[in-house]
Formats: sequence, structure tokens, C-alpha cells
Amino acid sequence: MKLQAPLANLTSGWVPARNKGFTLPEILIALTIFLFLISGVIFANWFGLKMFQVTQTKLTATRWSRETIEKLTDQIHGCSSVQIGNFTTNGGFAGLLDGETNQGNGLIIYQTTNTTNYILYYVNLADQTFRRADQSGNTVILADSVTNSLPFSAQDILGNLLTNSANNELINLTLEFYRPGSYLRAADYYKMETSVKPRVVP
Repeated sequence: MKLQAPLANLTSGWVPARNKGFTLPEILIALTIFLFLISGVIFANWFGLKMFQVTQTKLTATRWSRETIEKLTDQIHGCSSVQIGNFTTNGGFAGLLDGETNQGNGLIIYQTTNTTNYILYYVNLADQTFRRADQSGNTVILADSVTNSLPFSAQDILGNLLTNSANNELINLTLEFYRPGSYLRAADYYKMETSVKPRVVP
């Protein structure tokens, strides 16, 4: 027995409905949601890169500070004498005299009683770099963007500046840094400070 379509369908020319496409409002809504999603992903990646840059700068500064302080401390502990003074523009070093406030942009460390054997730490005011030099003329840039011009000072145990060498003097190093902002990195300011007591008094 054959099945026949209803008579009404045959006479009216009925055709099964096809699947309809998306309407324009539906497309616009879907596109808006998609754009919001992409924007969120891009912002999350940008924020992550920015935080990575900030963290990397802090970690680098911390590691450099630790290494520099350890080396400087060892050199002051094992030296014959130290003297605070100023690094001059012609490449020389002028030590401070008794009666002058012991604060300057340089520190010379005499490793032996022979004054030709020394290590010099100083701030080059021309380019705001912190440097280390020796008697051979070898110079190494340890840091840049230094903003304070007189990082070295001789202090007593209470932190008062001295005007002459004393048995209880502490060699204080204070370095202040400022890095301007750049792409994916905000401007940053940080400070490093340490005090070391020479084991051998000049």
C-alpha cells in the first residue's frame, strides 16, 4: 500500500522550509562579543608584558646591588686605607682634607701601603654613571641613571657626617637611580644604601 501526501499539500504546491541564515542584528551582536573577547586577550597579554618588564628591572637592580655591595665590602675590609674625595674632570682624584666634610663623589681604596695600588669608585657627573677604576686605567661602568652627585660619606655610628678620620667611622654609600618611562615600562625610582666599617684604620 502506497502512502500519499495529503491532498491539501499537493494542491497548494507546498515545499519543505529550508534553514535560514543569521540576521544582521545577530551577526552584529556576535561580532561585538567576539571583539570584546579579542580585546580582553590582547589587554591581558599587554599587562603581563608590562609586569614582566617591571619585575625584570627590579630583579636586575636587586642582583646588581647585592653583588656590588658584597665586592665593595670585601675590598674595604681588606684594604690598607680608604679616602673619600672627588673625581675631577681631568680624570684625577682629589682627597678631602681634615676639617672638610667627608662627603664626595668618589672613594679610593688603597689595597696596600703602596698608594699606586688602588681601586677607585666614583660617580661620573657628565653621564650619571657609577664606575670602578684601578691603577691600570681599566674602567668599568657599574650602573647608570644615578641622580645623586655625592654618594660617599664618612659617618659616625649615629649617622652624623665626620670632618676627619675617626676610629669608629663608617663608609656610607648611597646611590639614587631614576629610569624614565619607555615602551611597556613605567618610570622608576629606587635607592641603594649601605655602610661599611674598615677593619684597618688609616
